[in-house]
Amino acid sequence: MSHCEAPAQGSLRQHIAALAARLIAENGISDYGLAKRKAARQLGAGHGETMPNNAEIEAEVRTYLAVFQDEEHLERQLALRVAALEVMRELEPFRPYLTGAVLEGTAGRYSEVEIDLFPESAKEVEIFFLNHDVAYEHREPRRNQPDGPEAILVFDWGDIPIRLRIYSPDLERL
Repeated sequence: MSHCEAPAQGSLRQHIAALAARLIAENGISDYGLAKRKAARQLGAGHGETMPNNAEIEAEVRTYLAVFQDEEHLERQLALRVAALEVMRELEPFRPYLTGAVLEGTAGRYSEVEIDLFPESAKEVEIFFLNHDVAYEHREPRRNQPDGPEAILVFDWGDIPIRLRIYSPDLERL
């Protein structure tokens, strides 16, 4: 590779990261890989191009939110964190851990609160929800993930979407 190609590669990588961040912030895409692929395709990048890593995308998301959604972002972040705290208090017996964009500070207008739980069994959580009249949707997790969740439950806490990933208790990291 010649010295002339390196800046173009770095510039394209930066443009992909910036566009992926915009797609995440504006369109509610939560999958960084999907956002990178869409951004690369929109910019006409070939399959062999060096893609930005998730840390680069996250940095661009932070920048985008600070520049284009600063006040809205701060208000939404606070609302999401308050909801997360309330839900985690309710689900304390199941050992909740906040994860994702709300924890990282990159939650935007379409973000959901992501919480990991480590109950003795996934059925315990569903029974808890049934006993407390919580309307939820059960989603099947991808089965090709070692150490992946046993179940995913999705519900609304007021107007805040909540996603619970339920793991085996032996996967809890202390």
